[in-house]
Amino acid sequence: MRKLQIDVVELPLARPFAIARGTRTAVTVIRVTLEQEGFIGQGECTPTARYDETPDSVKAMLEAVRTDVESGLSHHDLQHRLPAGSARNVLDCALWRLDATRANQTLWQKSTCSQPESVITAETLSLDTQECMALAAADAVSRGALLLKIKLDRNAILEKVAAIRAAAPHATLIIDANEAWSGLELESLLVALKAFNIAMVEQPLPAGQDHDLKRFKHPIPVCADESCHTRADIAGLRDRYEMINIKLDKCGGLTEALAMVDEARTLNMRIMVGCMLGSSLAMEAALPVAVNAEFVDLDGPIWLAADSSPFLSYSQGHIWL
Repeated sequence: MRKLQIDVVELPLARPFAIARGTRTAVTVIRVTLEQEGFIGQGECTPTARYDETPDSVKAMLEAVRTDVESGLSHHDLQHRLPAGSARNVLDCALWRLDATRANQTLWQKSTCSQPESVITAETLSLDTQECMALAAADAVSRGALLLKIKLDRNAILEKVAAIRAAAPHATLIIDANEAWSGLELESLLVALKAFNIAMVEQPLPAGQDHDLKRFKHPIPVCADESCHTRADIAGLRDRYEMINIKLDKCGGLTEALAMVDEARTLNMRIMVGCMLGSSLAMEAALPVAVNAEFVDLDGPIWLAADSSPFLSYSQGHIWL
């Protein structure tokens, strides 16, 4: 018989984190611990208001399946018991870890993914003034960052990118607009951004309102984030996007994320793996997806005032494994 423990934990941030939708100084995560015959499996998710989630709503979904989980629900059967989202993710990852531990395997072995020495991850530049973002970029590259993810809204886009490129002339730059560029002339904006050697732009338009992306050939690859949740979404995005961003909290866990990798490859879509703010417990679960991705954005723990086990090692622009 399994035991399920659900904990709601508030994680203060080391500094404010701002995107086009708002600013945060802390993040609330839900952690699940499964215990079976002395073996432990844990997971972590971050309920997200953008997807109509709250800590209370996610906890209620977990309580609704408690009996099934404690009676032995598998991570395969879980896919049919809960919809894609944070609640399924936290249980799915806990079940993956529990199954791996019971089989005396690592998560890498259980997922049949080869473990590399390290993975290059983006370091996110929080939305701020032009001057502050340039300073943040200079600081990041001075610490060895190789890939910078720039959070932008509609204001001073080119000016901020120019200042960041000047501060980080050799870094790979990607941009995340978080759906904020409605009403802008996208083709000319992307042409202008190409001059700064931008490698990718993520979700410039709101999900469901991104048809303008079909109008022109993109001078920079465009990645679907809020528009892409599960493998069922991918085929319908090929006329608007070149890439998808796989996040465990969106798709509902590692099981679906690995299926999304296979589907994206079948459909010749490029792959990014991203995260919500969270600890190393959440990031580690996404690493088997990261080794299949062109861009990795798993920097959540570096924004926290204090991380949690398994305490991934972040330095010189890498996650060291």
